[in-house]
Amino acid sequence: MRILITGGAGYIGSHVAKLLLEDSDHELVIIDNLSTGFYETIETLKDIRGFDFIETDLSNWGEIEGIFKARSFDVAIHFAASLIVPESVEKPIEYYLNNTANGANLINLCLKYGVGKFIFSSTAAVYGEPSPEDAKNGISENFPKNPINPYGKSKLFVENMLKDASSANQGFKYVAFRYFNVAGASPDLKIGQRTKNATHLIKVAAQTALGKRDRMLIFGDDYPTRDGTCIRDYIHVVDLARSHIDAIDYLNGNDSGVFNVGYGSGYTVKEVIDVMKKVSGVDFKVEIAQRRAGDPAVLVANNEKIKKKMGFKPKYDNLEVICRTAIEWERKLLD
Repeated sequence: MRILITGGAGYIGSHVAKLLLEDSDHELVIIDNLSTGFYETIETLKDIRGFDFIETDLSNWGEIEGIFKARSFDVAIHFAASLIVPESVEKPIEYYLNNTANGANLINLCLKYGVGKFIFSSTAAVYGEPSPEDAKNGISENFPKNPINPYGKSKLFVENMLKDASSANQGFKYVAFRYFNVAGASPDLKIGQRTKNATHLIKVAAQTALGKRDRMLIFGDDYPTRDGTCIRDYIHVVDLARSHIDAIDYLNGNDSGVFNVGYGSGYTVKEVIDVMKKVSGVDFKVEIAQRRAGDPAVLVANNEKIKKKMGFKPKYDNLEVICRTAIEWERKLLD
């Protein structure tokens, strides 16, 4: 198949590209503006197998249409988006333009040029602020959607557009994955999270353990959770990446669908930090800070749907493994 990946130089997109390049002979085209992706990642991927890389921004609608005109795609896998929750609160219009408007244009081009499958990188932020009682058994896909920040709203708009486009166009099907918290690195350490000024807890903890940061912050310790810090469902990036490839096969004989992708269990911020201290052997400095805008207390997936319908069987469902691959990747970046 001919597969388009937007945002393929970024963290999650590059892991999906790596699996496709290693496991198949599909033709890949990667689009990335390298604002949060890295050319070093593209070079590493090209060492596996050849593919076409186009450096451009999805806001260049004319250029993006030219790519569709010049090539024929069977599948589009869409990662390119802005994704920092506090930033979305400060700059909401930027998020609606980049995530929603550019997403709408991409869907429109897929319809116009006959791309039949669309895999979308969505987010658990579409669920908003579940109460601890609601979240006790994990959040299922039919949980009310009430995002509390522009990031979550911008992604939910795209989900709704995909649903409507699929209903109106018989030859167009999609899978939208609602991510929870993604962490870790490829076990062979060829690729990982290069994000500069990262806000992801496990990456920040790994950097602090290695002395890249002199301390790290816990944003709020007064949440209604077992130790006062936020609870999240952390999934290893390779398990998440594998689900996207499974989704391509899934759409061969099934209707469109929305799926949570997580492990169905959650850890508090303090518990994650304790595990990182254990695997690193470093008792690094941690301080308590004020809550961040837009952070719900608990977000844990109910993953029964993806297990039942897509046969989701994670290989790396272990917080120590996730933290260990994360810190080994950070050590590699020090070299």
